[in-house]
Amino acid sequence: MTQHLLQGRQEKEILWFQRRDALKAAAAWVAMGGLPAALAQQRSNIVQLNGDATINGNRLNPQQTIQTGDEIQTGPGASLVFVIGNSAFQVRQNSRLSVERGATLNAVSLLRLLTGAVASVWGKGVNRSIVMPTLTAGIRGTGVYAEVFADRGNRNYFCNCYGTVDLGASGQKQLSQAQYHQSFWADAEPKNGLYLSPAQALNHTDEELEFLAGLVDQRTAWQIVGRKGTKDGSGRMTY
Repeated sequence: MTQHLLQGRQEKEILWFQRRDALKAAAAWVAMGGLPAALAQQRSNIVQLNGDATINGNRLNPQQTIQTGDEIQTGPGASLVFVIGNSAFQVRQNSRLSVERGATLNAVSLLRLLTGAVASVWGKGVNRSIVMPTLTAGIRGTGVYAEVFADRGNRNYFCNCYGTVDLGASGQKQLSQAQYHQSFWADAEPKNGLYLSPAQALNHTDEELEFLAGLVDQRTAWQIVGRKGTKDGSGRMTY
């Protein structure tokens, strides 16, 4: 189990993937053929739902299907895992987000995170973004973690866990190419002249990303090469 720093999150939120029901749900999802089989059989694309959540203002149940264009909100203590296209998402408690349509109904072009936090793995593709109150991230094939810290004036946190991401905050731009967790703060007002500044890896684990990658028949960068780095937010692996 990788070490992780917590800020404003509880240990049980980060270790959701260790729950027996989560492991059983993931195994069942893969065994039944993943999203293509779910679509063909008109089954839900929700892998797991614990606690209360709403979809477009109505209560969400595990048998429903989340589609692009939907707005999702999770309640206290809730956890939601779902798959759309070649991307998988885990939504933390007290989060509000929407997924917007890409080239097809089952392709996400934009994830808009208004409150809370989401861990996600994205397969290869173009013209996809994550939008937060103070940060925009252009996504290619990657795994990321994003969180809005409402108690810090909506300060945004973003970790490019692996892959390539184009970041922007109030006109400042940065290309992030990470092998192992490159993390950033994004602020509405500049700090030391910067809207984007380095951060430590917070509130998420390697195992979460591995879990999500497995749902869409992918592996993380560290799984592929068989090694990891220091989880200091720098994005580098150990050679």
